[in-house]
Amino acid sequence: MSFRKFLATPTPRVFTGLLALCLTVSLAPQTVSAQEKDSAATTKSDDSKSEDKPAEKKTEKKAEEASKDTKDAKATEKKNDKPADSKADESNEEKMTDKAADAPKREAAEPSDEQPSEPKPDPTWVEKGVWTLPPTDGPAAVDYKLIGEYAGDVSIQTETKTDDSDASAEATNQRFGIQIRALGSGEFEALAYEGGLPGDEKFDEATQLRLIGRRNGEILVLSGGPWALFAGPEKCRLINFEGDSLGELPRVIRTSPTMGAQPPKDALVLFNGENTDQFTKARIADEGLLAQGANVNWLLNDFDLHLEFRIPHMPGKQGQQRGNSGVYLQSRYECQILDSFGTDRVFNGLGALYRFKPPRLNMAFPPLTWQTYDIRFTAARFGADGKKLRPAHVTSWVNGVKVQDKVALPGPTGAGKAEQAIPLPTLFQDHSDPVRFRNVWVLDRGIATSDSFPPKSDN
Repeated sequence: MSFRKFLATPTPRVFTGLLALCLTVSLAPQTVSAQEKDSAATTKSDDSKSEDKPAEKKTEKKAEEASKDTKDAKATEKKNDKPADSKADESNEEKMTDKAADAPKREAAEPSDEQPSEPKPDPTWVEKGVWTLPPTDGPAAVDYKLIGEYAGDVSIQTETKTDDSDASAEATNQRFGIQIRALGSGEFEALAYEGGLPGDEKFDEATQLRLIGRRNGEILVLSGGPWALFAGPEKCRLINFEGDSLGELPRVIRTSPTMGAQPPKDALVLFNGENTDQFTKARIADEGLLAQGANVNWLLNDFDLHLEFRIPHMPGKQGQQRGNSGVYLQSRYECQILDSFGTDRVFNGLGALYRFKPPRLNMAFPPLTWQTYDIRFTAARFGADGKKLRPAHVTSWVNGVKVQDKVALPGPTGAGKAEQAIPLPTLFQDHSDPVRFRNVWVLDRGIATSDSFPPKSDN
């Protein structure tokens, strides 16, 4: 018998009363549960209004609420917590230390199976239109997903002529590379190349074509050539004037071949995320990364330097205001760092010897992508009379591709200090943009051993 038929069956008044009592008891928890849900929803709404507050302050708020259950827990919380004014003056490094020290106490007061939240962009920088981590919501997140590199084969119509017939069209497959960059407020520009992306074997810079466009929803439409480009987060498609598809180009994520390179046996490890002992001035930022504005303690003459860097996402800025930093060799010669992804091979772009020589190739990857700089430097030589006998030389690679080849430097570049026989510190420039560094090591060729010396005779 179904439950509905059972209820419809005539029953004694006593049984009906018992059934009503059972239903009343069974429904009571549901009413309480609904109230709890309303309370949780209100709490969640209040939390969402304060998303721009640091994560550690939210955790402290939860701990304080949980500690109200007992007077002892409340006393402990009151004793250990510092005043809000004091916390506002603490450095990021001190906050990380306090958070780690308080973690066991909070865990005991409020056990939770929740996983640690993912790092979020610094709200202080976000207010300035700068993202130190990928944006996670809103139009900025949609824009960011469209930035990047796309490469693939497309079918292009070309005309051929013969002596016996008129011109005829023939479709040929060609390799294309597209780099898309954001300009802010849903606007974009892109560069298209035949032969693939910069650094590819058949890349042809002379075929560069510039496109401009605007995002509509999650689709970006770009134009500026004999065809239109429709781009999404995973691929883009070329459409000709007749509306025919010429081909799809999937998104490409490239990694430098020198990424994660380990220091040789005789190398000096300058920064591995643990401390700044090898610097006279340096700061470890969030995530255990080296911040811009670090001065190396060692006075180096001839050396090979490896470093990995991450440029912030600054869609509303252009030129030298977009992710600017640099490596000042001996405080005299600057190897430029800049977000020049998706731009022309500009004079002062990434890989340039600042204000002296542009890179041979614009090998910039998209912002917030880890990139590599490998620099071989040979210092200038001076005579006993103080005159320079031989200029300094630089060879450098950006993302594994050589962009400067044994370039002789007639003097300081940019804001470099005057040349002398005495070496000066090498430093990572602070241009006020939050550029980050990791895996920094140097091979001092003056003290490093070599297995190729002394040379062996052919006899």
